[in-house]
Amino acid sequence: MLTYPLDTAKARLSVSSKLQYSSLSHVFKKTYNEGGVRLLYRGIYPTILGVIPYAGSSFYTYETLKIMYRDQTGEIESSAFRMLSGMLAGLIGQSFSYPLDIIRRRMQTGRIPSGWSPLRALVHIYHTEGLKRGLYKGLSMNWLKGPIAVGVSFTTYEKVLELVGHLQR
Repeated sequence: MLTYPLDTAKARLSVSSKLQYSSLSHVFKKTYNEGGVRLLYRGIYPTILGVIPYAGSSFYTYETLKIMYRDQTGEIESSAFRMLSGMLAGLIGQSFSYPLDIIRRRMQTGRIPSGWSPLRALVHIYHTEGLKRGLYKGLSMNWLKGPIAVGVSFTTYEKVLELVGHLQR
């Protein structure tokens, strides 16, 4: 929550010309002068809402794959399996939550009219641009970077749990 304005500034910098903003501090000053703190946090609701399908589907997928592996083999999964399962979980999680990410970015950059709810923005984008060219535009690029990070996170988490378990014995 505290770092969200940095994400807003990054989004505004990425879609602006060099003439519009000269530095990161200039983005903050100009954005604050245009709409105060509220404008720096524009798009936070779809971000919070997006955590629910993302985390839910990611954890569900990862834990289900672990259970299936253990049921089939009778063994604890390897780090490689954890990595691949985490990557698949990340891919699925991103796919579920990506439309809310689109809405967040558009709210941050002013491409959604002020005062619109995330639901109104979702319906508008769907009706004017469709699923592929609107709500899922750019998803394939996220599929390249996101799942790797999720795979590493799940694998690291499991490894730390193992180490802590060994230390407690």
